[in-house]
Amino acid sequence: MLEELPEEVRAGLAAAARRGRRRRPRYRIRVGGEVVPVLRLWEDGFALELAHARALRGLVDLFEGSRHVAQCLIVASAAAGDEVICEFKRSTAAADRAPLDFVRDDDAPAGLLPRR
Repeated sequence: MLEELPEEVRAGLAAAARRGRRRRPRYRIRVGGEVVPVLRLWEDGFALELAHARALRGLVDLFEGSRHVAQCLIVASAAAGDEVICEFKRSTAAADRAPLDFVRDDDAPAGLLPRR
């Protein structure tokens, strides 16, 4: 279908797609001191702009806005067109408090009151 379109129209469609991707991304990763916007995110990977990224491996932090969402262990990254596709082995959800090392009942009291 795209092969039948004139070259100017195809170039215009590609430019519009790039402009659409340049809109403020919802997700971003932080690796070291560098912050890179995430174009697309799926279950076991994400895509970055080729201009902003390099070949990544190792542990990165994934953010949604300013909220820390997860830590991802990147095992492979490859350039595909104008994107870098990164696949991760694991994604560990970030928590705002330390995990408990015991089972807490749903109907447990919030605290104990001293006897008088």
